[in-house]
Amino acid sequence: MKIQTPDRHVKWPSEFGRRFLITIDTEEEFDWDGPFERRGHTTITVPMLEKYQEFVEKYGVKPVYFVDYAIVQDDTAAAFLKTVTSRQGATVGVHLHPWINPPFEEEINQHNSFAGNLPKELEEQKLVTLRDAIREKIGVTPTIYRAGRYGIGPNTTEILLKHGFIIDSSIRPRFDYSGEGGPDFLSVGSEPYWWGEGEQLLEVPLTTVYSGILRRQYGLAATVMEKSPLANALLSRSKMLERIPLTPEGISARETKEAIDVALDDNLRLLVFSFHSPSLSPGHTPYVRNESDLHGFYDWWREILEHLDSRNVKPVGIDDLLQAAKGA
Repeated sequence: MKIQTPDRHVKWPSEFGRRFLITIDTEEEFDWDGPFERRGHTTITVPMLEKYQEFVEKYGVKPVYFVDYAIVQDDTAAAFLKTVTSRQGATVGVHLHPWINPPFEEEINQHNSFAGNLPKELEEQKLVTLRDAIREKIGVTPTIYRAGRYGIGPNTTEILLKHGFIIDSSIRPRFDYSGEGGPDFLSVGSEPYWWGEGEQLLEVPLTTVYSGILRRQYGLAATVMEKSPLANALLSRSKMLERIPLTPEGISARETKEAIDVALDDNLRLLVFSFHSPSLSPGHTPYVRNESDLHGFYDWWREILEHLDSRNVKPVGIDDLLQAAKGA
């Protein structure tokens, strides 16, 4: 599924300034290189969520936890999320990993790991099951969504609107997952926009920018980069064209600060950061393999948060973000 270039971008009011949002795909630990499995996952990193929350609160950040079924079934995670949302220190959203989320009617394979590829009724049932589980265990009814593996499909926005969701954040601009059976986001930029008619469902894409001398002519080069790992490496190493998502996972602080500056130069008013919760504990993602990597993970955040402050980019919560978008 190719996502077309949107034409109803949000026009932020001047008082919104320049803001950033931190989002966490809050999920179980599993083998990233192995096949998708209904069982065999763990939730070892759950206690680390509180440590990260305490860390970002010192910077005035109210993160968004996109929670999947394994996490909401973990009593420790549910208790933490209930506490932090009750004092309005964070927001909880839905994060659908279809292979571990009931009802279980589909075959487990790569194609079906993108929830948007499922039959409409099954995608809806899984999403509602997770939404209701979050409401039961955490005490809030989530109205924001991020598909696992960024796997939105042709029916996703209709389902979200039907069930009262007001924000989707499933789009990862400038990435193409069609080779795995997923969506193609190459034509979509990082600016938030409205789906359909009116102002009922706001898309808040993760932020990805291009840097380098070819960034203004990224179209053809970006397609070549996506299809050819060699071309990607050559263009990136030569600094002619470099795709930089705002994440501590695989992206250095230097690259990220460069991306922030490029985004601000392009007048992008909202920067959206993301990472996976298993990176909060060593040994569960390729990005944090040991204690040294974990210390580096937090050092990355310190450096980036200080850079954002130096550029007068302030944190924003979901409620204020939505109010500003609708008030534009």
